[in-house]
Amino acid sequence: MNYLPIWAILFPLLGGLLQLLIRNKAGVAAQRGLSLILLSGLVLLALWMFIVALQGERYVYYLGNWPAPFGIVLVLDQLSAMMVLLTAVLALMAMSYAMLRQIDQLGLHFHVLFQIQLFGLNGAFLTGDIFNLFVFFEVLLLASYGLMLHGLGQERTKAGLHYVTLNLVGSILFLFALGAVYGSLGTLNLADLALKVGQAPLERQGLIKTAGLLLLVVFGLKAAMFPLYMWLPATYASTSAPVAALFAIMTKVGIYALIRVHGTMFGAEAQGLAYFYQPWVLSAGLVTLFVAALGVVAAQELRRLVTYGVLASVATLLIAVGINTPASLAAALFYLVHSTLLAATFFLLADLISEGREDIGDRLEKAPIMPGAKYLGIVYFAVVVGMVGLPPLSGFLGKALILQSALAHPWYGWIFAVVLGSSLIMLVSMVRAGTLLFYRLPPRDGRAIIPLQKTALLPIYALLFISPLLVLLAHPITEFTQQMAQQLLDLSHYTQAVLANPMQGGH
Repeated sequence: MNYLPIWAILFPLLGGLLQLLIRNKAGVAAQRGLSLILLSGLVLLALWMFIVALQGERYVYYLGNWPAPFGIVLVLDQLSAMMVLLTAVLALMAMSYAMLRQIDQLGLHFHVLFQIQLFGLNGAFLTGDIFNLFVFFEVLLLASYGLMLHGLGQERTKAGLHYVTLNLVGSILFLFALGAVYGSLGTLNLADLALKVGQAPLERQGLIKTAGLLLLVVFGLKAAMFPLYMWLPATYASTSAPVAALFAIMTKVGIYALIRVHGTMFGAEAQGLAYFYQPWVLSAGLVTLFVAALGVVAAQELRRLVTYGVLASVATLLIAVGINTPASLAAALFYLVHSTLLAATFFLLADLISEGREDIGDRLEKAPIMPGAKYLGIVYFAVVVGMVGLPPLSGFLGKALILQSALAHPWYGWIFAVVLGSSLIMLVSMVRAGTLLFYRLPPRDGRAIIPLQKTALLPIYALLFISPLLVLLAHPITEFTQQMAQQLLDLSHYTQAVLANPMQGGH
């Protein structure tokens, strides 16, 4: 079982190399067939990893059989297994939509970059040290640059330039933070850091805290935390729908890194530095959620409205992490799955709506009735219900769990006011947008129309179906997220598993 983490990383890497080899020698059909095989295989592998991780053990792979903290380690636990499975399912649906809509034909490198993106994502979720987290961040960002520009266009190029610039700044700050951590503690292995932060002499704690804040800025940039969110609306609104759907997991990488790195380095065993970052995270989450609600109100295009909905989900997760209890962490993990899949659904749906409105596109104004309006309208309002957190979909349960966990927090009044107020504002704005898109539309003139491609709805239905499934299976799923939260907080078992001798098969 200790080999599972490396296979989850090698599988998409080898898949990307295969796609590169057949790119010029085989047709689009061969590339598509290979992508479906690779992504289906990755889903099965991720499902196997998830089932194995359910047993509660951590499985560690030591590259080159070098012992930690000197060698590179990959760690499979419940959180990393869940993130890999979530990524694999999301990737399969996004690629299916791209092939059904023939979006993958707009550029030569789409299938190659898609696999390399998964290579970077899985590596970021499974690595056991923060230097290799930096390496995998750079891999997934390089692939995302190419995917974002897929299909070209002036708006994509402009947004891509901003995206690249901000992330290059983030990479520089990441290197500064790594240098500060290594200079003060002599290691970058997370398990080793969990032991050494609490043992650090008093005169080094200022440097360690500075490094932790720099890492918070870096992860906040990845997660689009206020005031570092400026890149997100233009980037997600400008790129193609399947790429935006895959990017729904990108902001969650920042949330994951925050939970994994800061929760390990500055956990309960960090003495005077234990959880020092939590007030910053909670404050930023509240402000980000308020800004996201205003962004939804001000949005003039459907895709931009969706991007601010993604920002709102990120802010809700930051609030849950900032509350800093086992219950809030468990609620955050439940809401993370819900919000990622629903955001991807919304991006794909917005693409179909935009095409059906022809010259008007996704601008939020009246247009002649679109083909298949009844199908798209039903799905639209179902997605809105889930995104703002109304029953009976899983968004309501996720937000209810987060608010319940906030009852004992000193800031509970602010948390309730911002979460509930923003949900109401978003609901009104999204319903208003829906009436412009689907209600009392003028009839079409005599021009021929492009019929709705109903097969393209299949990935959307599949993603949307998971939301009520999360509600139907709420009891076992919430029990699992609680178990996952307890495992994350059990740092002693984590350090023992990672720092064991690899010759003894430590796991």
